[in-house]
Amino acid sequence: MIIIPARLNSTRLPNKLLLPLGGIPMIIRTANIAKEIDSTIVACDDEMILEVCKKHHIECILTSKNHTSGTDRCAEAALKLRLSDDEVVINLQGDEPFLESSVIENLKKSMNNAIYSDSAFMASCYKVVDYNSANDPNLVKVVLDSNDFALYFSRSKIPYNRDGLDVSYFGHIGIYAFSARSLREFCLFDRSPLEDIEKLEQLRALWYGKKILMIKVETDSIGIDTIEDYDNALKLIGDK
Repeated sequence: MIIIPARLNSTRLPNKLLLPLGGIPMIIRTANIAKEIDSTIVACDDEMILEVCKKHHIECILTSKNHTSGTDRCAEAALKLRLSDDEVVINLQGDEPFLESSVIENLKKSMNNAIYSDSAFMASCYKVVDYNSANDPNLVKVVLDSNDFALYFSRSKIPYNRDGLDVSYFGHIGIYAFSARSLREFCLFDRSPLEDIEKLEQLRALWYGKKILMIKVETDSIGIDTIEDYDNALKLIGDK
């Protein structure tokens, strides 16, 4: 099951999920990609998104306006849908209208294997990024251990390259996989100090000693967080 948490208000780009790309609202473009892989539902907090989804024949469920994270919103939706404990739940951000379906599929398969082997609490994706891209605080970086589990996520450039060595930087792609059980457990944890400092909710799992398996992928996708991102997205699809 793929759940797309959808909050109408966005600090940096208001109502961004309803902004058109090629005449289609951003949230609908994202949902159409997800539907190629698995059953998909939008978990929203506003009737405007609900109505747009209905118009475009996308399954949608209304959730609380009080959630502080997309993962909490996904957990409410999973509870309402009565998903089985071992079902893979993909938390796909609604502002990823260019994410390749192969990325979602690889993540789903990896989480299925992790559930079977009980080797990871959750999973996510990363790609190799260049030095200049790593400077951007809007691009979250991740450092890994020898088994491809996340050690830390940051908006800062990590690892810090003190001696100017030949270093690879890994950019985090904000898509997450849980089991329905681990999703519920994640949302029962208290918020962690690290996630409040970095404004990165995945740090909550690391704070409580949980393993996050990271899957390396190739992608040209761009997330849309700012007006500059939206302008770039319009150029990508040839919109004015």
